Amino acid sequence: METGEKEGERKLERRRERGNWREVGSYEQRMSSLSCGKSKIEVQRKKASGSATSNPAASTAKQYPRPSDRLNPKTINPFSDPLCQQSAFAAAYAKREIPCRLFHGSVSHKLQWEQPPETVVFDPLLITLAEGLRETKHPYTFVAKEGFKELLEIEDAAEKAIPLVPKVVPKLKAALAHSDVEIFERGLHALVQLSAVVGPAVNDHLKHLLTSLSKRLMDKKLKQLITGALQRLEQQGGKESLIIIKSKIPTYCSIYT
Repeated sequence: METGEKEGERKLERRRERGNWREVGSYEQRMSSLSCGKSKIEVQRKKASGSATSNPAASTAKQYPRPSDRLNPKTINPFSDPLCQQSAFAAAYAKREIPCRLFHGSVSHKLQWEQPPETVVFDPLLITLAEGLRETKHPYTFVAKEGFKELLEIEDAAEKAIPLVPKVVPKLKAALAHSDVEIFERGLHALVQLSAVVGPAVNDHLKHLLTSLSKRLMDKKLKQLITGALQRLEQQGGKESLIIIKSKIPTYCSIYT
């Protein structure tokens, strides 16, 4: 009897040991499957972050200009510190060194001068307005463009502007060399306006300005505008201007041929 009981106890112990090993095995399998799942998730995250850094253009959508951008131009922040502006023109405008302001009309905008333009000293106002042609925010763009134009329309503008041509031309050159098409067009119109007032006085500096024009002639959208400007420069600068234009742009055809 005793031997039978001992054998029965041994069988029970073996069964218990087998059951424990099965539970341990199942527990290890569950832990290994969880660790494998975590490792797969980490690998996927690393791949996603690596693709985003290697191809930033795909992760961030490119912002294209909208048609409404012309109707709603970039404006200055009225709550910002006016002395922290980056450009010289913005600083001069904030300090009221430019004696004109934008007047918002019901149909169109215009400049309101604090004093008659005929009484304004050209130096350095004309140079500052030429510097402002490279501005991209409203109202700087309008003030610089219209102020330059209206200042050259006064009766004795030629007498006041001719001595300042060497200082104004570098500002126009910077606008013509700018990558922004609107800034280039403003610089081109300003050059024609200056030439209409000072005439041949521009000829000595014309060769420095024609390099940007010759490059832009390859653009079909600007070709007609540039050709018209060159014709005006020839008409206002005389025969000497034609020689300079032909030396930089051999394909140009004179208005007198």
